[in-house]
Amino acid sequence: MELLSALSLGELALSFSRVPLFPVFDLSYFIVSLLYLKYEPGAVELSRRHPAASWLCAMLHCYGSYILANLLLGEPAIDYFSNSASVLLASAVWYLTFFCPLDLFYKCVSFLPVKLVFVAMKEVVRVRKIAVGIHHAHHHYHHGWFIMIATGWVKGSGVALMANFEQLLRGVWKPETNEILHMSFPSKASLYGAVLFTLQQTRWLPVSRATLIFLFTMFMVSCKVFLTATHSHGSPFDVLEGYVCPVLFGTGWASDHHHDNHGGLQGGGPGPQHCPPAKFKEDLGEGSRKKKTKKAD
Repeated sequence: MELLSALSLGELALSFSRVPLFPVFDLSYFIVSLLYLKYEPGAVELSRRHPAASWLCAMLHCYGSYILANLLLGEPAIDYFSNSASVLLASAVWYLTFFCPLDLFYKCVSFLPVKLVFVAMKEVVRVRKIAVGIHHAHHHYHHGWFIMIATGWVKGSGVALMANFEQLLRGVWKPETNEILHMSFPSKASLYGAVLFTLQQTRWLPVSRATLIFLFTMFMVSCKVFLTATHSHGSPFDVLEGYVCPVLFGTGWASDHHHDNHGGLQGGGPGPQHCPPAKFKEDLGEGSRKKKTKKAD
């Protein structure tokens, strides 16, 4: 029975890893990414006054990970834009998100039950991109573990890592929102996932690539759907990091981490010193997003 279970799991994982991402899963990825762009303060106003700049920001949200990964590997940054069908699909989603009459498209896709489906499908794309990025980096650098990890990481969270550059296109400069200083759950998960896929690619992890894709996708989907449904700012890694990191990096890490998570809740005066560090758009609560969108409108 155990052998049959293993065979069925292996077959399921293999079939799952072969499911094409375009157009359905890529469409979900674009929808969720551009929803988070619209939640940004001033994004709606920018689309009205400077549609070209808004479109560029949208393309960074959709293809930022590909651009950053290509730069790391010395390949053309705009290489993925040769996929005209994908770019047209992303552009159509951008137009509907910002310019659909009566905001009907936005209201439909931001309805929580519908949004949870898109969020789950986006995580399928994220994990697949991490795996493909590491496989691609392995062809260039067979023994470059750190290069493979870095490539997989930016494939999974490149949009967050390019957030400061994207903000500049919108005329905003917030260096305190640096994703490396205040890593969100998707960025941490992408980093840990990149380590796992690198170990698998170099045959240090005795599991097939398809099985790892399937298992890590289930983990990411479960976590992101739960965090989105509960409007949570937390991370499943917080408890483990709370025990491990102070041991490895000293008590200073624990106090700094506690200040990052709770410093913004102590005191209600205006000004940046009282604001919690800005996280990646995916970690914002639905209520705060709607407030930002109303202000922007």
